[in-house]
Amino acid sequence: MHCRHCAAPVTRVMADLGTAPPSNAYLSAAALQLPERWYPLRVLVCEHCWLVQTEDFAQAHDLFDADYAYFSSFSSSWLAHAQAYVEAMVQRFGLGAHSQVVEIAANDGYLLQYVAQRGIPCLGIEPTASTAAAARAKGIPVVERFFGVALAQELVAQGRSADLIAANNVLAHVPDINDFVAGFATLLQPTGVATFEFPHLLPLVQQCQFDTLYHEHFSYLSLTAVQRIFAANGLAVFDVQELPTHGGSLRVFAQRSDASTPRPTEPAVAALLAREVQAGVCSADFYSDFQRQALRIKRELLSFLIDAQARGRKVAAYGAAAKGNTLLNFAGVRPDLLTYVVDKNPAKQGKFLPGSRIPIVDEAHLRADRPDVVLILPWNLKDEVTTQLAYVREWGGEFVTAVPHLQVLA
Repeated sequence: MHCRHCAAPVTRVMADLGTAPPSNAYLSAAALQLPERWYPLRVLVCEHCWLVQTEDFAQAHDLFDADYAYFSSFSSSWLAHAQAYVEAMVQRFGLGAHSQVVEIAANDGYLLQYVAQRGIPCLGIEPTASTAAAARAKGIPVVERFFGVALAQELVAQGRSADLIAANNVLAHVPDINDFVAGFATLLQPTGVATFEFPHLLPLVQQCQFDTLYHEHFSYLSLTAVQRIFAANGLAVFDVQELPTHGGSLRVFAQRSDASTPRPTEPAVAALLAREVQAGVCSADFYSDFQRQALRIKRELLSFLIDAQARGRKVAAYGAAAKGNTLLNFAGVRPDLLTYVVDKNPAKQGKFLPGSRIPIVDEAHLRADRPDVVLILPWNLKDEVTTQLAYVREWGGEFVTAVPHLQVLA
């Protein structure tokens, strides 16, 4: 394999999770009679530019298809995050009716709805038909295509250059990261700003958030790698913020390298780059213990589930999340140990998790079944979930998370 950014040969393995199906390829009852697509799930480190990346096996069009089932609006905390983002960007960059806001990977319109409510012209780019339809139902105009230089050039020719481009949790999802980033430099106005949010490599490695590794995530990003990728493709980083979302994320602010009135680079950029270097992101040792920690988490979860079964305790899961599928498939958990998973998204209910084939049910099933333990698979949303399901404690039920270590929540 060669690096997605710099094309150097890539051989250092950070994690080998065996094989797994695409993490958002939920199964219908009929599909249980058919074989599934499984791909090797290996994550490698480029020792030239330090981009961490999933080995090439799965293609984007196989992962983000018409039945893609991840809808952002089913998380109330994520909606609040999106609304706060829009308020902050409007205030910081003076956006208004004269502006053009574009979101790449607009999903179901979870963010652009707050832009539209302010009377600011906006456009979503979203390649998956299921979520694009949901965005259009909110009145958001959507271009249903993958983003890159070619689409950016078409939009510019249509007079749709952007004052602000938002890209939340998509930079890690693109196989051709150079073409993708260069598209931002093309689509931005000379004074425009692009913001990118993505899980930060530093806590991902330090806390062994290995369940964040799946085929849809082609890259795992440090600011060190992002700054290099941006500089090579016409963007300059001028600010960065650390966010608590997804177990620790970055929000990177970028402008065109040839910006007509360039914004000064904030001290936070140099400070975080220095922290990353000090932590060791540019050294092989930083990645060397990750596999061992992932195996530890796997053993802890299996031991817990086997013990619960031996003691006659009923265990259910909450959140049919992609990260949960990585965890369950790596650990080899099947319906004999975990009988069902609850999810708020009607598009997932009645289906089955890929690989493990655990059934997905609605919340009413949980209330009726009254399990002893609820394993929260999207551990990054544990506060939201324990509040939503507070009634579980009324019958003596408890909540558990598995990453970065098995924990019974107080």
